[in-house]
Amino acid sequence: MASSKETTDEPQVSGVYVYGIVPADVETEEDAVGVCDGSVSTVKHGDIAALVSEISVDRPLGKPEDLQAHAHLLDGTSRVAPVLPLRFGAVMTDEDAVEEELLAAHADEFAAALEELEGRAQYVVKGRYVEKAILREVIDENEQAGKLRDTIRDQPEDATRDARMALGEIVSNAIVAKRDEDTAKVVEALTSLTDSVNVREPTHEEEAAQVAVLVEVARQDELEKAVGALAEEWDGRVDMRLLGPLAAYDFVVTAKPEG
Repeated sequence: MASSKETTDEPQVSGVYVYGIVPADVETEEDAVGVCDGSVSTVKHGDIAALVSEISVDRPLGKPEDLQAHAHLLDGTSRVAPVLPLRFGAVMTDEDAVEEELLAAHADEFAAALEELEGRAQYVVKGRYVEKAILREVIDENEQAGKLRDTIRDQPEDATRDARMALGEIVSNAIVAKRDEDTAKVVEALTSLTDSVNVREPTHEEEAAQVAVLVEVARQDELEKAVGALAEEWDGRVDMRLLGPLAAYDFVVTAKPEG
């Protein structure tokens, strides 16, 4: 077999974008599309395969639609089969390189990881504080915050700048403490469903919790009930969302191969 790195007089104009690793018996749908609307196929090696599509090498990656296409394909696959996601932007020279330098070189590692993921997918539980509710809660619990609120009320902004800053700091610190407590409660509510949990860093100042879990797809109903119970308990205080099934980004993302 010719080397994928053979030199030619003509510059290379296309490469192979790699999304993730799946069992070799996974079949791609005919209308499956990936980055740059590329048609998705598989490159196989023994019992494992890579999800790939052709891509122009002079086309820069990183647009929102590129990231969405990458995630959409992997998340869709996770609904029907275990998938090891590669980091966004993995491009190799050709399909021979995918088979030899990626699949063959890591065959045992990939096969073992896929076996561990069999029947499982990632879900993300998100909670966002209701602004008015959490502010009222902080003021009710903190005497100094209540006094500052009274000082600010009906006063010009310029005249109460220091009080507003002091109140803002109290609220911010209180939310951090509440987030820690509420995140711990989310984790506790999910421990009976999984021992694979990743607490994510907050992405918004009013975030109450963001927790990724690896759960058997067959237990999704139980997961929905657990999150629903929290949503009911925190009704009007925290808006809860459950995302998934998703590819297991928080647990088994594979580094980009050297293409």
